[in-house]
Amino acid sequence: MAKILITGANGYIGKRIISVLLEHGHDLVCCVRDKSRFFLPPSIISKLKIIEVDLLNLEDYNSFPEDIEYAYFLVHSMSNGISDFYDLEKKLADNFILWAERIGLKQVVYLSGLKNDFISSLHLDSRHNVEQIFIDSKVPYTILRAGIVVGSGSASFEIIRDLVEKLPIMVAPKWIDTQTQPIGIRNVIQYLSNVLGVKGALNQIYDIGGKEVMTYKEMLFQYAEIRNLKRKIISLPVLTPRLSSYWLYFVTSTNYALAVNLVNSMTVPVVCRDQRIREITAPELLTYKESIKLAFSRVEQNIVTSSWKDSFNMNVSHHFVNDHLQIPTEGCFKNYQEVSLKSKEVPMVINKVWQIGGQKGWFYADFLWRVRGIIDKFLGGIGLRRGRTNKKDIFPGDALDFWRVILADKKEGRLLLYAEMKLPGEAWLEFSIKKRGDKFYFTQTATYRPLGVFGRFYWYVLTPFHFFIFKGMIQNIVDEVRKEKKPPSSRRFLKT
Repeated sequence: MAKILITGANGYIGKRIISVLLEHGHDLVCCVRDKSRFFLPPSIISKLKIIEVDLLNLEDYNSFPEDIEYAYFLVHSMSNGISDFYDLEKKLADNFILWAERIGLKQVVYLSGLKNDFISSLHLDSRHNVEQIFIDSKVPYTILRAGIVVGSGSASFEIIRDLVEKLPIMVAPKWIDTQTQPIGIRNVIQYLSNVLGVKGALNQIYDIGGKEVMTYKEMLFQYAEIRNLKRKIISLPVLTPRLSSYWLYFVTSTNYALAVNLVNSMTVPVVCRDQRIREITAPELLTYKESIKLAFSRVEQNIVTSSWKDSFNMNVSHHFVNDHLQIPTEGCFKNYQEVSLKSKEVPMVINKVWQIGGQKGWFYADFLWRVRGIIDKFLGGIGLRRGRTNKKDIFPGDALDFWRVILADKKEGRLLLYAEMKLPGEAWLEFSIKKRGDKFYFTQTATYRPLGVFGRFYWYVLTPFHFFIFKGMIQNIVDEVRKEKKPPSSRRFLKT
């Protein structure tokens, strides 16, 4: 049993590897930026030591235990900006190595990107720059280079899903014919865990990939085949990287910064140049179709462990949730709605509220919500396409369409959302159950704090829409509950 530090433990890869390392009997220390956003089953959380740190701050490293033996460096910041992530990732790696050399770390395992010796992108250059920092250090390293990672909740899976499910005919950029070697998330985790503590893997760089080399077009067609969808793809060389970025941004759930970085990387052919990793560990590789089917099985079973959409930007304060927990009262506009409930209706209403967003929608005027999402996309926002990670559960920090979950207390019956769409101000949407005397009330409060004169103008222009939308939302939630619990009419059972 070894003592292992996992940086980026709240990320897509980090959350996936935790349970595997626990099964191997290791003692884990998880490094996160905000403990309030770190959610795993209680049976797993109870076995972890969780440390809240900012890896850009050298002083925070003093909180790490001195007896750490191994570490996973799983921190990336590609979605934080179009170019500034390069300097961020360099500083993160420099700080980490200073700490690792001081304590005498036995091995650091880093997940990087596949390399092309002739052409590259800023994203791939950043990953390889971090590699060089590790290589030049005194810390033993194992670097695994992967291309497209396919799994439930991964950025690549969600983007492919958006494209194929929504577009019967795709007019695609020329990079759609670029070759890559996708790998299933299960195989990535197997490789990452199996190289830990292996002497033959120290100070080595390995390429890891799935069974097949294929183009992005082939990936889209194979996904469509699995979903029994007929799709036509037309490749146009006139679509520049900038236009391609906008195309990906408007069609899929990705933000613009991530779209730019993804497109720049997708123009670079990346395949495994050797299979030396198979001499160290040789798990049974999944085909691309098998990875897609496995991803869908987890989606359908509602057991998606992690999603790229739930991560905050490095530019967002790690106290973001706490900062917005207290809704301001001064200088705000509010829309307050209330419906009285019977005591037996309370838990059913709470369950109904916990289904909001994503495929379920917003209970009233979904068309207008979609229009607002489209407008948000055109303004450079995130739109509605992020959906939700889990169909039944909501946790603080989760992305919920163009909202961020600030508080989700099912026991108290309170859900608080903070708006992440483009607004001339700030907005909160709160659902709660209140008890006054012997009576229960379901309340819904939309709070808006305007920024300047235009912010106030925005509210006044949309006030008529707000009145009908918010009133319709709360009433439809209650009506659905009452309709579901109402017994079927006895007339259906009368003999004629």
